[in-house]
Amino acid sequence: MTSRLLPHAVLVAALLVFALPIWIAVVGATQESSAIARGEMSLLPNLSGFGVFGDVLMNGATGTGPVWRELLVSAGMALAIALGKIAVSIPSAYAVVFFRFPFRMTAFWLIFLTLMLPVEVRLIPTFQVMSSLNLINSFTGLTVPLIASATATLLFRQTFATLPDELVEAARMDGAGPLRFLFDVVIPMSAANIAALFVILFVYGWNQYLWPLLVATDPHLDTVVIGIVKMIGLDRETEWNKVMATAVLALVPPVAVVLLMQRWFVKGLTEGDK
Repeated sequence: MTSRLLPHAVLVAALLVFALPIWIAVVGATQESSAIARGEMSLLPNLSGFGVFGDVLMNGATGTGPVWRELLVSAGMALAIALGKIAVSIPSAYAVVFFRFPFRMTAFWLIFLTLMLPVEVRLIPTFQVMSSLNLINSFTGLTVPLIASATATLLFRQTFATLPDELVEAARMDGAGPLRFLFDVVIPMSAANIAALFVILFVYGWNQYLWPLLVATDPHLDTVVIGIVKMIGLDRETEWNKVMATAVLALVPPVAVVLLMQRWFVKGLTEGDK
C-alpha cells in the first residue's frame, strides 16, 4: 500500500510546486494592483477582474504596446529560430555521418567546440556583425544570429548514426542520390526526433531575453518577455495585475505547442535513447 501511495504523493507535491506560481499569477491578474503592491492579494480569483486579459491583450500597460503584437513577434521569432536551426543542422549532421571527406571530424569537433562558448561571450562580436550588415532593429537581426546550433547538429548526428548501413546500400542499389536518400529515407525515419527538437527549440526561442534586449530597441519588435520587463516601471507605479495577466498570456503559446506535439515529443525522446 505504501509503495503505491508514495509515488502518488510525490506526483501531487510536484504538481503543487509547479502549478502554484501559475495559479498565483492567474489570481493576481484579477486583483487590484494596489492590493498586490500592499501584499493583500487573495488566493481566490475576483471573477469581475478577468477582463484585464482582454484589456492587456489589446492595449497593453502604461508605456508598452499591445500584448497581441508582442506575442506575434515572440511566435515569429520562436518559429524562425526552431525551423532555422533544424534546417541548418540536418544537412551539417548528414554530411558528417554519410559523407567521407578530408577533415570531416575536424569540422564536426569545431562545431562542437562552440558549445563551450556561452551566449554572453558572443554578444559583442555578434552585435558588431549585425551592425555592419545594418540588421539592427530588424526581424532578421533578431533571429538569424540564434539559428546556428551545435546542439542540434550533435543530436542529429547521433540520430543519423543509428540508421543501419543496409539502408545506405539499398538506396545506392536503387539509384538514389544523396539528396533523395536524405529526403526519402533519413528525414522520414527521423521525424519523431525532429518534432521533439522542434518543441525544445521553440521554447528556447520563445524565452529569449538578452539578445532581443540588445539588438531590438524598436518597440514594435518587443517580444512578450521584453514587454513584461518594460511593464515593471521604475519611475511609475507598476500595474501588477497587468504584469501577471501578460505573464499568463505568455505561457499559452509554448504550452499549446508542447501539448499539440506531446506524442511526437515523447516518441522522439524515447527513440533518441535507443
